Amino acid sequence: MVCVTALVAVVQQPARADNPIVQTIYTADPAPLVHQGRVYLYTGHDEDGSTYFTMRDWRVFSSADMVNWTDHGSPMSLATFAWASADAWAGHTIYRNGKFYWYVPVKNRSTGRMAIGVGVSESPTGPFRDALGRPLVENGEIDPAAFIDDNGQAYLYWGNPNLWYVRLNADMISFSGGPTQIPLTATGFGARSGNTSRPTLYEEAPWVYKRNGQYYMIFAAECCSEFIAYSTGPSATGPWTYRGTIMPRQGGSFTNHPGIIDFNGGSYFFYHNGALPGGGGYTRSVAVEKFSYNADGTIPTMNMTSAGAPQIGTLDPYSRQEAETIAWSSGVETEVSTAGGMNVAFISDGDYIKVKGVGFGAGAATFNARVASATSGGRIEVRLGSATGTVVGTCTVPGTGGWQTWTTVSCPVSNVSGTHDLFLRFTGGSGNLFNVDWWQFNVRGTPTAPPSPQPTATTPPAPTPSASASTPPAGGACTVAYRTTNSWAGGFQAEVTVTAGSAPVDGWTVRWTLGAGQSVGQVWNGTASTSGSTVTVRNTSYNGALAAGGSTTFGFIAGGTPSAPSFSCTSP
Repeated sequence: MVCVTALVAVVQQPARADNPIVQTIYTADPAPLVHQGRVYLYTGHDEDGSTYFTMRDWRVFSSADMVNWTDHGSPMSLATFAWASADAWAGHTIYRNGKFYWYVPVKNRSTGRMAIGVGVSESPTGPFRDALGRPLVENGEIDPAAFIDDNGQAYLYWGNPNLWYVRLNADMISFSGGPTQIPLTATGFGARSGNTSRPTLYEEAPWVYKRNGQYYMIFAAECCSEFIAYSTGPSATGPWTYRGTIMPRQGGSFTNHPGIIDFNGGSYFFYHNGALPGGGGYTRSVAVEKFSYNADGTIPTMNMTSAGAPQIGTLDPYSRQEAETIAWSSGVETEVSTAGGMNVAFISDGDYIKVKGVGFGAGAATFNARVASATSGGRIEVRLGSATGTVVGTCTVPGTGGWQTWTTVSCPVSNVSGTHDLFLRFTGGSGNLFNVDWWQFNVRGTPTAPPSPQPTATTPPAPTPSASASTPPAGGACTVAYRTTNSWAGGFQAEVTVTAGSAPVDGWTVRWTLGAGQSVGQVWNGTASTSGSTVTVRNTSYNGALAAGGSTTFGFIAGGTPSAPSFSCTSP
């Protein structure tokens, strides 16, 4: 389904609402995957203020309890596919052979048509690289979805206005035979009236799975606006019999896109709508409902709700929790952290984060948070029940000298026991106050984690360099350490650590010369450009300011064979 990248500062909503499940950006076209006790949710990303399906990257979120979702950022974008020019639309991820395969439709630069590409990663959260360097299949149609049958045969389905499939080989990046067009009949997909070019209800967004010996084909039906319908069949290739409506037309978006999984004994239906402020047909948001199949295996009709799915268990506050693990939020955004993963950012006075169903047990004594501020900081109010609920503790966040210069703050809390919704409400002056990377409570009777003696820039674990790091230079200069972190046939992944000298730097630029046959594709934590064989990477907005001796790391995926390049580093 046509499906984009930007950050949404959401105005305050009722704290009980947990749908849509992501409030920091607009998300669309959900593709859930269950792996090792977590649900990984792969989505598209609608850019703020879009007036078309303006989409440039894909996003990943995950949850173990179906209500608190961790933001893993963008592990794949249009830049991953050197042959793609636009339209990072609706994809689907599947796991096989120790790898995650992400099938996505993008516009082929050379033909101007939509084609299906394949990203691959050894991790469910990426980064993903182009598995082929070219389209897997191309016929101008969209919305791929993969399915592996019990006998090991894998299929890829896609299509709008038609419906197609191929039999994927075991490598998941090639197929046997040619694309097969599935007959769209009224018996199989329901009858549509008034449109001779589309005689059935099928529109787009196929989603295929098997349950109790029966195959299900879920799809978006009859634009516009779309509803979600389904058919069933005796095999992965049909013949299909139309069964009816799953979700009627509703929700402020003229498209919809289904995804169904079973997780921890329950069944869940994912979809999107336009429920967030500023939302609509081009600024959508993913939501989820829990449901139960009827006794005969049919799927009940569901409506969109603001409540969302019920929580599975409780969240442990005595383990370190990423700040970007959120049930609901107001005002905040997320960004890539130099400490790894993501952090909560762009925090203003009155913004908050809700974490649902936190199990404090017999009681907590202290609250700790990893924070950074390029201004004068602010305060974290620890509240229970709601954003205006009882304040059980307040932590003061100091200025640390940079948005990615991290320190740990700690404060006592009182009357914190049992299970509660936790609200971290942020207060202070005007503008952006501070960033938060993670938080953790100490159980009553255990030592408190002391604050850092002074703010320090986060330094990544020392790499094992392919080219040795030099001693940090004097003054405001910088130096570089490089290591290859992964390699495969035809490509590799690497990290570059930039270290300031004996004085702070406010911005840095790294250059190197590509070896024979090398090319640089995806870059993270830096802004890259290439001129001939020279690669230039400059800092992003959040990691240019380094304290004296402080470090930051950017990474990249490249084609070709790894080498030990010679780097130069300059600062203003």
